[in-house]
Amino acid sequence: MTRFAKICWLAGVASCCGVAGLLAWPRTGLAQTQDEPAPRARASGLRTGTPQYVAQQRAPENAETGTGPTSATPEAISDPAALVQRQQGAISQRQPPRAARPVQAPSLRGVTQRQIRAPQPVVTGLPPAPAAPPPPPRRRAPDEDPYAPLGLRFGAITLRPALTGSIGYDSNPSRIAGPSKGSAFSRTEGELGIQSDWNVHELTGTLRGGYSHYFRDDNASRPDAQGNMSLRLDATRDTRILLESRLMLDTQRPGSPDLTASVQGRPITWAYGASAGVTHDINRLQLTLRGSIDRQDYENAELTNGQVLSQADRNQTQYGLRLRAAYEVTPGFRPFVQGEVDTRQFDQKVDSSGYMRSSDGYTARLGTTFEISRMLTGEVSAGYQDRQYQDPRLKQLRGMVGDAAILWTPTPLTTVTLRGTAELGDTTIAGSSGTTARRVSLEVAHALRRNLTVTGFTTFQRTDYEGQGLREDLSTIGARLDYKLTRTFSVRASFTHERLNSTQQGSDYTANVSLVGLRMQF
Repeated sequence: MTRFAKICWLAGVASCCGVAGLLAWPRTGLAQTQDEPAPRARASGLRTGTPQYVAQQRAPENAETGTGPTSATPEAISDPAALVQRQQGAISQRQPPRAARPVQAPSLRGVTQRQIRAPQPVVTGLPPAPAAPPPPPRRRAPDEDPYAPLGLRFGAITLRPALTGSIGYDSNPSRIAGPSKGSAFSRTEGELGIQSDWNVHELTGTLRGGYSHYFRDDNASRPDAQGNMSLRLDATRDTRILLESRLMLDTQRPGSPDLTASVQGRPITWAYGASAGVTHDINRLQLTLRGSIDRQDYENAELTNGQVLSQADRNQTQYGLRLRAAYEVTPGFRPFVQGEVDTRQFDQKVDSSGYMRSSDGYTARLGTTFEISRMLTGEVSAGYQDRQYQDPRLKQLRGMVGDAAILWTPTPLTTVTLRGTAELGDTTIAGSSGTTARRVSLEVAHALRRNLTVTGFTTFQRTDYEGQGLREDLSTIGARLDYKLTRTFSVRASFTHERLNSTQQGSDYTANVSLVGLRMQF
């Protein structure tokens, strides 16, 4: 046998012996660990066997009873830490320093040296939502006027009726010049306000009427009334149709220059009319076209001698057409320019003095509507009017015309109202083309308490009769007290001083009127 063959044979024998030893070693080590502890190794600090807390072998039988565990589940699975707590090392009799620490998850196989958190519960669904808390109580908005009437509602329309009964004293019931005989009187007033509550369109209106009855001078008793109604129809977003109607009932005083003879009582005059128009918005530009018709009727007067004075020659009808263009510079400032043409047609072509009073007029105006911080609002316009008459003997009537309505609220308790008008009117005085009337009024109302309001007012009016040198100045000044008991009942008291100064002899007069009454509103 050669040397190389000997080396190969020895290597094969060594390999077979090593494999056999490795196969027999686990059984021998396991028997030694179950029967008795292995002796300490003096030569080396290394362990010669596998500790049981690593091998996780079956726990030994109870030494006293000789029986195994009562549960079919291996103890290593039910409590992995139990083997570790009772296990001694294979080489050392001491337990490993960290093997005695309990494991908190008994259902896990094996042993871990770290704390293990308990498994989180499985969420199969969301918990029910908590009940919504009750809504907080809503605070009632304070009433702007707790004594204002609530009105009577009929569908989408609210009616606000009111009735006032008063008693007072008038120092000059007939408004005559010179000494006069005063009289106590009673006054009854009725009022109706209308307001719609529609999603589109709008209906508004006010109608007021009254009658004054003088106990000692029945000829001075007189009615009065005024009213207006307006309807807005929203055809499109930018187009609106406007319909209006108006009414005024008044009386003539016996000393009026248009009553040429001694008249007893106060003849009634009627003024009523209607208008229709359309308004269209083009961005900030607003165009309005409006046509109107107005009628004025005069009642015949009864003379002191029993005869009747006809005033049919003063009855007339006026037709007008107006075009206005307004441009919104800012949300609170809208200037406008306006042009108007009209014609006045009298029922009788020639009046009692032999003049043809029918005429045509042309008017141009400039004005603006404004709103300054909600404290100052209104509309102001001024223009020029030229009126030509059919009768060549009557001079053309020309002059300034205008309107003003300003509402100023300096404080929540104080309201100032200023109004003014300038217009050209008609007359039946022979040789006179017409009248130029200027009127301005100022009213200041202050609330001393929520239900107590004091109002002061003054008015001045000047009327010039063209071509006659005749002028009348009428001025009034007074105060009014309004004490609201409830939403339904209130007490009203007023005092008015009235004075007329005229260039016509025997026409001046002075009158003082006191009045107190109870108002019922709904």
